[in-house]
Parts: sequence; C-alpha cells; structure tokens
Amino acid sequence: MKPIRTPFTATPPHGSAETALDAERQLALEYLADAWTAAEGDGVEPEALAHAALFAALATLVQEHGEAGAAELVAGLSLRIEHGEYSLDKTLQ
Repeated sequence: MKPIRTPFTATPPHGSAETALDAERQLALEYLADAWTAAEGDGVEPEALAHAALFAALATLVQEHGEAGAAELVAGLSLRIEHGEYSLDKTLQ
C-alpha cells in the first residue's frame, strides 16, 4: 500500500491577518483533509476525489450565489492557478 499524503497540508492562500472567517476556512480544510485521507485509504484515486470535490464545491457556490455569481468567481481562478496560489509544494520567500 502506498503512503497516504493529504494534499491539504498548507494554509489556504490569504493575504490578510487571521480572522474568524480564516479560522473557519482552516477548520473546514482540516475536515476535508481527514475525509480525503480516509477515501484514499479506501482506495479512491486522488483525481476522482478532486473531481468530486470540485463538483460539490461548485454546486454549493451555485446554490449560495446563483449561476452568474459562481461563474464570476470561477472565471478568476485560471489566473490564480497560473500564479501558483494553489501549488502546495511551492517555496515561499
């Protein structure tokens, strides 16, 4: 069995000081990391987990903000991904 490594060991990218929302997001990320690790332990492939997580996240955003609001948020993700905001193995200086 290959070693299980959760992909969520880094703090989500935020430029602001610690706030209640940042703390809640960190707690949510920890819950997701636990579930991710458990699913990988049961043999679910990381790519399948990623697709399922994206579907769940996008469906929730559409429910909370409507289709236009969710689409606007997602439109900005491409540039943020290209700038490394979601690269967990990136060295910060």
